[in-house]
Amino acid sequence: MTPSTPLHSRLTQTGRSARQWFTEWWQLVHLGAVILVLALSPSSYSRENRRVLGRHVYTSTAPVLLGFSLLCALVTVVLTRIVMVTALSYGLSQYALQLVIRVLVLELIPLTAALFVALRCTIPDGAELTALQASGELDDMRRQGVEPIRREVLPRVVAGMFAGITLAALSCVVALVVAYVAVYGFVVSGLAGYTRLFGQVFTPAVTLIFVLKTVFFCLAVSLIPMASALYGMRGSSIRSSAEMRGLVRMFAVLLLVEVASLVGNYY
Repeated sequence: MTPSTPLHSRLTQTGRSARQWFTEWWQLVHLGAVILVLALSPSSYSRENRRVLGRHVYTSTAPVLLGFSLLCALVTVVLTRIVMVTALSYGLSQYALQLVIRVLVLELIPLTAALFVALRCTIPDGAELTALQASGELDDMRRQGVEPIRREVLPRVVAGMFAGITLAALSCVVALVVAYVAVYGFVVSGLAGYTRLFGQVFTPAVTLIFVLKTVFFCLAVSLIPMASALYGMRGSSIRSSAEMRGLVRMFAVLLLVEVASLVGNYY
C-alpha cells in the first residue's frame, strides 16, 4: 500500500460527502420551486385537492391554537415580571417594556411558533409521507395519473406554513395584550404611551424583517421535512440517517435566518 492511498481515500470520501451535500440542498431548492409553482397554479385547487388541503390546514392549526396561546400568555407574564423587576433594581424601568417587546415578540415568538409547528405537525407529516413512499402508495398515484407532490406534499407544506404564521400572529397579539395588562393593569390610561412605544420598536424596517423572518421560519420547518421524506433513500438505517440530516439542515436554516434578522435589526 502506497503512502498516498489513505490520502486518496480521504479525498474520495470528502468528494462524495460534498456531492451529497450539494445534491440534498439542490433537491430542497427544487422542491421549493415546484411547491411555489403548484401553489400558484389554479389546477392545484380542484375539489379533491381542496378537501385534502382543508383537512391538513385544520388538523395542523386548530388543535394547537388554544394551548399555544395559553403557553404564550404564561411565558409573557413571567418574562414581563422578571424584566420589570430587574430593570427597576437598576433604575432602567423606562426601557423594560421595550425590552420585553423586542425579546419576546421580535425574537422568541416566531422561532418558538416555528419549532412548535415542526414538532407538532410537519415532522410527523414528513414521517407519514415517508411511510407512503416506502409502501409504494406514491408510485401507485403516479400510475393512476395523480401527481403525489400536488396531492400529498403541497397540502402538508401549505398547512405547515399556515399553522406557523397563524400561531406567530396570534401569539404576538396575546403577548402584547398580556404585557400591557401586566404593566398597566386593566386601565386605558397607559394605552397612548404603550402605542407610542410599540411604534418606536416596530419601525418599517423592523416590521419587514419580522415578517420575512416569520415566513422563512415557517417555510423551513414545512419544506425540509417533506424533502427528507421524498428524497431520503429507503431502508431503515439509511432513512433514519436521511431524516437526521434533514433535522440538522432545518435547524441550520433556522439559525441562519435568525442571525440574518439580528444583523438586520441591530447593525
